[in-house]
Amino acid sequence: MTDQAAERIEIQATPEACFAVATDFERYPDWATDLKEAEIVAVDDNGRGGDVAFRVAAMGRSTSYTLRYSYGSNPLRMSWRLIEGDVMERIDGEYEFVPVGDGSTCEVNYYVSVDMLVPLPGFVKRRAEAKLLHTALEDLKQRVESSGA
Repeated sequence: MTDQAAERIEIQATPEACFAVATDFERYPDWATDLKEAEIVAVDDNGRGGDVAFRVAAMGRSTSYTLRYSYGSNPLRMSWRLIEGDVMERIDGEYEFVPVGDGSTCEVNYYVSVDMLVPLPGFVKRRAEAKLLHTALEDLKQRVESSGA
């Protein structure tokens, strides 16, 4: 069964600054909760992370997975999909960075869809979803706003 989540948050920074932090994959372990390693294993034609390998330690377990990132024609949107993982069968997601007002504030729209290889109890799924959303939005917000971007 596929689990999906969508959230949004406003960050006091430009969309470009938010996008820059979100695409600086090798720095994720500095700010993303539970993320222990991130390595760009392939880049796209513009030198951005294409395939990125991650190692996460959460809920007493370590897991590894590799995501393939796509950027398309919108310079403030990125999406990803799972190409390899040890506990997930599928993961798709996207960030979109939308200017608000004069452009000095950004609305970040986040979407993720996950299929696990092994079914999880409801309370475990809800806890994992809450951690994922917190990292994807609250930790991102803290990182961007604390960097003075």
